[in-house]
Amino acid sequence: MPHRFRHAALIGKYQAQGIRPMLQSIAEFLIGQGLDVSVERETALNTGWSDHGAYTSAELGQRCDIAVVVGGDGTMLGIARELAPHNLPLVGINQGRLGFITDIRASDWAEALGPMMQGDFEEERRAMIEGDVRRDGEIIFEGLSLNDVVVSRGNTASMVELRIDVGDEFVANIRADGLIISSPTGSTAYALSAGGPILHPAIAGWVMVPIASHTLSNRPIVLPDGQDVMVTIVAGRDSSANFDMHRLASLLHGDQVRVRRSAQTVRFLHPRGWSYYATLRRKLRWYEGV
Repeated sequence: MPHRFRHAALIGKYQAQGIRPMLQSIAEFLIGQGLDVSVERETALNTGWSDHGAYTSAELGQRCDIAVVVGGDGTMLGIARELAPHNLPLVGINQGRLGFITDIRASDWAEALGPMMQGDFEEERRAMIEGDVRRDGEIIFEGLSLNDVVVSRGNTASMVELRIDVGDEFVANIRADGLIISSPTGSTAYALSAGGPILHPAIAGWVMVPIASHTLSNRPIVLPDGQDVMVTIVAGRDSSANFDMHRLASLLHGDQVRVRRSAQTVRFLHPRGWSYYATLRRKLRWYEGV
């Protein structure tokens, strides 16, 4: 029998002008489908809408059995990291531009959500990256990413020099503007704009992409995700480590950024008939000229 959901968390891109009426319409629709609705705290506070409470991510994870996210991929990235420990499935309604992971069109949400709330959907799990920054052997920062970990130079014009090790093996020293270590989900984000390949979400691997490398032979590479990747700051001022939207600035020479596959995954739900290839075709306009 299909699994019918009972309690929905509603999260919105509260900075978007005019989003409150849409959130209210979705809440009314979900209630009409027989669900209880709880609204994420920042969404409620910043829209001035408290009809369905104002709950933290941890509280939503305990109360709800599905989350409906209205916004762009950035909104989804932020809440996905917070709800991943609760194994809460996520549905994305796109109010952004590209929308690779918020894939339901804003104009189609009612048509899509109805069957999904009654248990008719496609489900997939996406891998996450976890890691830390170490200084003199001590952990000074920890992060969790759905998209990527980026080590990059500071605001000065100079490049950063990085040593890269995978597992117990030295791979390379590079001089570049930075380095991206991306999950398959993040391969269509910053890594793609820096020249990296698209990695299907079902592949157990990372994409490692130099950013504006000084040496043209430093090329993107696909790595297995079963080994840790360690990036050591060799030279360069004010470099930083970014775990999705969490940033640690002013790294020092000798600091090490270590990343590994997280035990946590993100559950995405899609309307029946959803296709990753159709998403690429639509978002990247691969159909043009045909």
